[in-house]
Amino acid sequence: MAGAIHILAVDDDSVACELLREVLEQEGYEVDTATTGQAAMQLAREVPFDLALLDIRMPDINGIEVLKALKRVNPQMPVLMMTAYSSMDTTIEAIREGAYDYLSKPCKMEELTITVKRALEQYQLLRENQYFRQELREKYKFENIVGTTPAMLAVYKTVARLVDSKATVLIEGESGTGKELIARAIHFNGPRAERPFVAVECASLAESLLESELFGHVRGAFTGAVETKKGLFEIGDGGTIFLDEIAEISLGLQAKLLRVLQEHEIRRVGGTQPIALDVRVIAATNKNVEAQVKAGRFREDLFYRLNVVTLHLPPLRQRQEDIPLLANHFLRKYSEVDQKLISHITPEAMALLCAYHWPGNVRELDHTIERAVTLTMNNALLPGDLPPRLQRETDVPHLDTAPPLLSLEELEKQHIQAVLRATAGNKKRAAQILGINRRSLYRMAKRYGLDFDPAPADERD
Repeated sequence: MAGAIHILAVDDDSVACELLREVLEQEGYEVDTATTGQAAMQLAREVPFDLALLDIRMPDINGIEVLKALKRVNPQMPVLMMTAYSSMDTTIEAIREGAYDYLSKPCKMEELTITVKRALEQYQLLRENQYFRQELREKYKFENIVGTTPAMLAVYKTVARLVDSKATVLIEGESGTGKELIARAIHFNGPRAERPFVAVECASLAESLLESELFGHVRGAFTGAVETKKGLFEIGDGGTIFLDEIAEISLGLQAKLLRVLQEHEIRRVGGTQPIALDVRVIAATNKNVEAQVKAGRFREDLFYRLNVVTLHLPPLRQRQEDIPLLANHFLRKYSEVDQKLISHITPEAMALLCAYHWPGNVRELDHTIERAVTLTMNNALLPGDLPPRLQRETDVPHLDTAPPLLSLEELEKQHIQAVLRATAGNKKRAAQILGINRRSLYRMAKRYGLDFDPAPADERD
């Protein structure tokens, strides 16, 4: 959390207040104290606190009323209630009124500092979510999913139908095809946009840690479990959890995940009480899950639970017509980020981009344009601004990095030739990249004396 963290400690016992101040200041926090509810409410109106510790029994105003007042000033601020006279009624009431947690007095200092840290981490997430909500909606609006091929149009139609649904979604596609972008677009354009989006990299977490990360654990559940911890499913309650590379989890954990999808509840590791949740699950994989099921590496029942709606994202090599659209989209994006005036990608550079096979898919193209924008000193992206591998691994002849001084007619002719080379002579694809119909392409080829077969009858527009 940026800047000093400011905590309000409220207890009618001045000695207890000073002890709280001493312990929390040792942790690096700034601390103000109050010994009455009235003083606490006045301080809260004057100082933007990040967290409050509040005794439930105060001499002037009931702690629950002080809690309500603090929440009116800052609804998101975590408030930890403290009392030596704990009862079920007061606990339920405090939690209902928005208390983050309930601590019994005398507080164990280790438990106190751990709970404070955890509450502040959640508060930071809430503040960041609020601050970036509009930015996220802009970032993940549908216009940022670029493509005009039939496969991508099918994706758009399905996503549009999914945003208002609660259905579980399985997104299939090679690494770098944009699976998380699609998942975020579904979340941030739907009714859960105000709630958390939690992304989990299943393949990057050790099997021994993944269950605890997903479902949380209770204190003492295993060696090192010094505190009770919420899992990512709980953190995502009301929102969406994105399970990336779902095919990487073990069969044992698959069974537990199946139960979550069936019962809509989780149990923390080491815990016995079920915790009801409302979380939409979007899973993704770069593997053929049906093949994994046949091989016995993925549970068939879990596959059918996840496979309510399946989205297939094509690799970039199967949607080459979209490369110019994507490249120009990324050019605009990174030119704005770097505050550079880069007007366009030259035909020669675009020919290299279109001829490359893009094993890393859209992610690789994104990073390639970002690199080019960062490094270029020109007002247009030239072949020399692109990574050398694009020149080495394509059939496009070497092109000078300095822009030639050509007439518009000669430049147009060379551009058409470059696009035809990049598309291996595919006239339909070349016309799409050039933004013209095929009849116009044949007419221009004739004008410039290009070696071109006449258009067959079924290709005439």
